[in-house]
Amino acid sequence: MPNTAAEAYKRQQIMTATPEALTLMLYNGCLRFMNEGKEHLEKKEWEAANNAILRAEKIITEFRVTLDMQYDIAKQLLPLYNYVYDCLVQANMNSDPQKVDDAYAVIIELRDAWAQAMKKARVEKAEAKAKEEAGAV
Repeated sequence: MPNTAAEAYKRQQIMTATPEALTLMLYNGCLRFMNEGKEHLEKKEWEAANNAILRAEKIITEFRVTLDMQYDIAKQLLPLYNYVYDCLVQANMNSDPQKVDDAYAVIIELRDAWAQAMKKARVEKAEAKAKEEAGAV
């Protein structure tokens, strides 16, 4: 049971989101946790850094295990996710903010590409619907 209205709203957003929107949320969450982890590393707040980086690692693990390897894109994404995961592990083990930056650079590119693909799909869907409606008239 949510404790606050904000938590209830967030939970409702997640429960009603499309799979595409959930993926975007995960990318954004991963980036947020990486930022938090880096900030904590720089402040030498080891436990908080560990917790934030572990949360980012869990998201990357989820991305890796849900890849459908029958598609070429999955075969291209897996090495990127493996690299990001390795960077995060090294950042955590060696208290190295630069490794977080290395991981962040990859994920922000993937997030931006995903957001663009979502926009393109929305436009194509709207155009197809308009053609369908025009043909029905």
